[in-house]
Amino acid sequence: MSGYDDWERGNDQYLAAAIAWLRLRLQRLAEATRASTEPAAPEPRPGPRRRRRPVLALPPSTSRAKDEVAAAAEAMEEAERSLQPPPALRLIGDRLGLSTFERQVLLLCAAMELDTRTPELCRAAHGQPYPTFALALALFDDPAWDVLSPERPLRYWHLVEVHQPASQPLTTSPLRADERIVSALKGLTFLDDRIGPLLQALDDPPTLELPLSQREVVDMAVGHLRRNHDRPWPVLQLVGTDRDSLRLVAQSTAHALGLPLYHLPVENVPGQGGDLESLARLWHRENLLGPASLYLEALELDASSPAQSTLLRFLSRSDGIVFLATRDVSTALNRPSHVLDVGRPTPAEQLTLWQDLLRDEAFTSPERLAAQFDLDVTAIHRIAQQELENPDPAPLQHRLWDACRRTSRPRLDSLAQRVDAKATWDRLVLPVEQFSLLHEIAAQVRQRHQVYERWGFATDMNRGLGISAMFTGESGTGKTMAAEVIANDLELDLYRIDLSSVVDKYIGETEKNLRRLFDAAENGAVILFFDEADALFGKRSEIKDAHDRYANIEINYLLQRMEGFGGLAILATNMKSAIDSAFLRRMRFVVDFPFPKAADRRRMWEHAFPVATPTEGLDLDRLARINLTGANIQNAALNAAFLAANRGHPVGMREVLQA
Repeated sequence: MSGYDDWERGNDQYLAAAIAWLRLRLQRLAEATRASTEPAAPEPRPGPRRRRRPVLALPPSTSRAKDEVAAAAEAMEEAERSLQPPPALRLIGDRLGLSTFERQVLLLCAAMELDTRTPELCRAAHGQPYPTFALALALFDDPAWDVLSPERPLRYWHLVEVHQPASQPLTTSPLRADERIVSALKGLTFLDDRIGPLLQALDDPPTLELPLSQREVVDMAVGHLRRNHDRPWPVLQLVGTDRDSLRLVAQSTAHALGLPLYHLPVENVPGQGGDLESLARLWHRENLLGPASLYLEALELDASSPAQSTLLRFLSRSDGIVFLATRDVSTALNRPSHVLDVGRPTPAEQLTLWQDLLRDEAFTSPERLAAQFDLDVTAIHRIAQQELENPDPAPLQHRLWDACRRTSRPRLDSLAQRVDAKATWDRLVLPVEQFSLLHEIAAQVRQRHQVYERWGFATDMNRGLGISAMFTGESGTGKTMAAEVIANDLELDLYRIDLSSVVDKYIGETEKNLRRLFDAAENGAVILFFDEADALFGKRSEIKDAHDRYANIEINYLLQRMEGFGGLAILATNMKSAIDSAFLRRMRFVVDFPFPKAADRRRMWEHAFPVATPTEGLDLDRLARINLTGANIQNAALNAAFLAANRGHPVGMREVLQA
């Protein structure tokens, strides 16, 4: 801190010396102006008349005036030589490409804010209490007319603002130094207030230690940026789906490089040309004034969306270190880029993290948490801390599990409906073979971590690690209830897919919806249930037109996503023959739900009425002889209960047969 304080004092001394030198220059010009405008003394006759001095020409300087200006210039140079790093005016000039004359113009404009005597000196020098280009051209040595160009740094980087009325020439229009630049000349560092409200600071050092897999990504990012530091800076494309992991990697990289990091939400990037150009240029200027880094999150942007093209235009018009968080690699950048894959911590790393955080609570089964939930570092720390401090008397392992479920619950919006699964194994009536298959499905979900991670199957396989099952059978035979039983047994959320929201008549929209669906489910510990799956997983047809081709593309995309999906996906259909054979080959389980036999129907009638429902004289054998599915039996029991309640007596055969 003392080093910066010393530099700040030295910078103030340099500014004071520079403004003192500027005042002397203005005073000399003011003297020249007064001398050129005073009436000439009567000249003696006869004899030749003496020529008048030209306007704004400096009068013959006395040795004293020369000595004062020279001494002020020497004091300014001495203050600059004694300061390391150089003073802010020199640094800004070097970074923004200012010539000596342009630095002097900037000093003249800044002096209006830093020295109260400057306005009167400007008035004395050229009749106006403000600086102009005309004043600068007359005031300084070696003036250059190109300083007026909008492509030169003073105007291009908005270092000075020109307030030009419609009828006034550019050279005589008032100039004003940009507020951010004046502050920078004083050594103050803060964001320009035109872009500050659009950004969110992320420059706090990360408090969580990254797992090895993510630290390796940070090391690669730091190494690449240190090797490729020429302008323009490369864009670091951080490719992944987990927001917290992507942001944490960007923060750790910026911290390792000693750079502040700012998050610019994509929705804050203006779509209009002028506003977009101004934002890009101001951010570029911030990077030149003092290196900073920018975090842009484009996870939800589609390649064809207007926001995506706006983002690409912004990147092509700005510079500086940019972390672009995206799901897919962008090839349309007009800047060098480097791609880094960022995933969540590996299952083994998540297990280690749970074990470290729950060290004294081994009974909480960290293995079960790591096996079922795919969480990032931030979420694991937050859940563990909250539940360890939670005074709730419920068992800690239950509270941890529920907290993980809530955290990983996907945002499926209108694409799926979460089902409150209450059915249990004792309510499910099926033949022994089907019953065993359902138990096997649940067991494979439980033992995924053991088989994939501990026994090494995940090392040799990169696809097909998920569990897919197809439930086939007539409507009402128990397919949906079986999905609920499995979800309830595994304590996972069950989502029924709304096919009317997924399938879209417009080409390409169905794939987008499916991607959103699978991406969201992949990140959450959920079970996907595709009811009436034949509408979505139907057979591919012979290509006769463009619609057939795109329909087949949808099915091919589904095949790929089903194979790569890491969770449990259940497809239910009463038209098995309509399902594409490629899906059937990829199903790990195919469970046929037969029409219930009489013995099965009797068991269903035994459980049809809750314990609290009053019944009287029910002949279960007679009811079992009626050919009904499980769903029909449940509906009949419910309708019979309403009939009995309306009549004011227990449920009897009369009500059941009528129902």
